[in-house]
Amino acid sequence: MSFLRFILAILFLVSIFGVSNAHYKLSPTFYALTCPNVIHVVRDVMEQIQRRDVRAGAKIIRLHFHDCFVNGCDGSVLLDNATGIISEKDANPNVGIGGSDIVDEIKTALENVCPGVVSCADILALASEIGVVLAGGPSWQVPLGRRDGLTANRSGANTDIPSPTETLDVMIPQFTRKGLGLTDLVALSGAHTFGRARCRTFNQRLFNFNGTGRPDPTLDPNYLQTLQRLCPQGGNGGTFANLDKSTPDQFDNHYFTNLKNHQGLLQTDQELFSTSGSSTIGIVNNYANNQHKFFDDFVCSMIKMGNVGVLTGTKGEIRKDCKRVN
Repeated sequence: MSFLRFILAILFLVSIFGVSNAHYKLSPTFYALTCPNVIHVVRDVMEQIQRRDVRAGAKIIRLHFHDCFVNGCDGSVLLDNATGIISEKDANPNVGIGGSDIVDEIKTALENVCPGVVSCADILALASEIGVVLAGGPSWQVPLGRRDGLTANRSGANTDIPSPTETLDVMIPQFTRKGLGLTDLVALSGAHTFGRARCRTFNQRLFNFNGTGRPDPTLDPNYLQTLQRLCPQGGNGGTFANLDKSTPDQFDNHYFTNLKNHQGLLQTDQELFSTSGSSTIGIVNNYANNQHKFFDDFVCSMIKMGNVGVLTGTKGEIRKDCKRVN
């Protein structure tokens, strides 16, 4: 009889442990009781901002990507310099990155209705989905329940975030270290179907590619001339170019058609199609021919990326101000 009581006690402890773990998993219904209108509030702010800034969705999804690739999806990319904190905003891949002001607007709106409840990391994930939808892309249920980190990692931002001049051989390990595969790499790169990039992020392709004294041979000649006029040698490196020359503000699969036509803006874009023998070529072809397939894989990859290194339960905190720890 005592043995039976022992077994029942063990089963009870296991069940308690299981419930506790389940509580700490991300879930689309995480705020159902504590902030039931969270999606409505975030969407309302995003719609207002989108009307005055067509790049809002692209800015937010870039922030989310850069956040998840450094210390996991913990809102560390949003932190300003402070005592004990060296901001990731000053890392090379984040120079000129926008969107923090959008997060601040959303956070203010949420604090007015659900003070101290919704994390900045979750704001990035949720606003990214809404930004994609507002641009005509797919919708998905965003797993929520992330908490905010207590520190930043500038050195990690400099090494873990792919630069726009990387080769595929460098990018693949950067994704693999985050638990993301080739399909994720290509699908997530498809977020470059909207938004802009500055001349300084790709002008090395236009005149002196890899020190050859010639342009990148993978660039379509007519597209090259267009870019050279926009970004002349010695010109303003801060000038913006559309990441997708066809439908720059629409979330669709034209990005992949551009790659097939050798009209990818960034080196990291064109590498997906122009790297001889790479398995990514078949994925690009598939997405160029089948937008539904791209949308489906993009959603899966966004959810997968959004789970990288998350803080849950009692780890981290819920920041009152996304720019600083409490």
